[in-house]
Amino acid sequence: METEESLIRAWVTGAGGLIGHCLADTLDPRSAKFKIIPLTRPMLDLTDFAAVEKRFRADRPGLVLHCAAMTKVPDCQANPSLAGKINVEATAHLAGLAAEAGFVFFSTDLVFDGSKGDYVETDAINPLSIYAETKARAEQIVLTNPRHTVVRTSLNSGASPRGAGAYNEQMQASWKNGKALSLFTDEFRCPIPASVTARAVWELAAGHCTGLYHLAGTERLSRAAIGELAAARHPESKPRIELCSLRDYQGPPRPPDTSMDCSKIQKLLSFPLPGLKQYLCDHPEEPF
Repeated sequence: METEESLIRAWVTGAGGLIGHCLADTLDPRSAKFKIIPLTRPMLDLTDFAAVEKRFRADRPGLVLHCAAMTKVPDCQANPSLAGKINVEATAHLAGLAAEAGFVFFSTDLVFDGSKGDYVETDAINPLSIYAETKARAEQIVLTNPRHTVVRTSLNSGASPRGAGAYNEQMQASWKNGKALSLFTDEFRCPIPASVTARAVWELAAGHCTGLYHLAGTERLSRAAIGELAAARHPESKPRIELCSLRDYQGPPRPPDTSMDCSKIQKLLSFPLPGLKQYLCDHPEEPF
């Protein structure tokens, strides 16, 4: 049996968010070799580099699961300087401190421009938004260290600590407030439950797997199809969906198809990555 002293300290940044919360509040047996240290923004501001270094030296983590980020695309577009500080500079600083430790950085399928879909890890990236651009820059920094890992994921669903961090929670909130959701029929992602993401990442970490991996669901779904799944799950919210097309969209560029091929990571996992439709059927109590 592991003793407290023999456990590897594992920082989980962004523990107040969806994926970070799932990683920190896990029952995965592979996490049992780690002493999980969840970190939220009120606990440690990752842009306060002196404070981060002081805490890092005190805790001496052997693993950092870096989930913290500025993730809302409109916010990043409105404040690219802050997005760069949080998503790039803070990541670079933390990766530098963890140069001799395990380090897992969470990136996004949005680093691709969506011109072809079914992306593999060796495909060229071409981010269209400030958010995706900062993630792409951070990826390059992290991957200069062969001990470190980048996981590109897609839309993650589940129950966030504050009840508003997951896209499925935001859909339900809109419907409960009587709003109709305008959802694209021709924008495609590979959604995945955050609990599955967390399980896969703990397997990667426990196996000391490094490099770049795609981690998403096995089913390519449009925004509209995802919304319909959520609507079927929550008829009590009186869901309303208005179908629309990217062709009529007037905002900043959006990638039409960022579906990803996850064959590389699948070979390392002890379980099959699921498609969202079947997963929801098999797990009727899963938050969605």
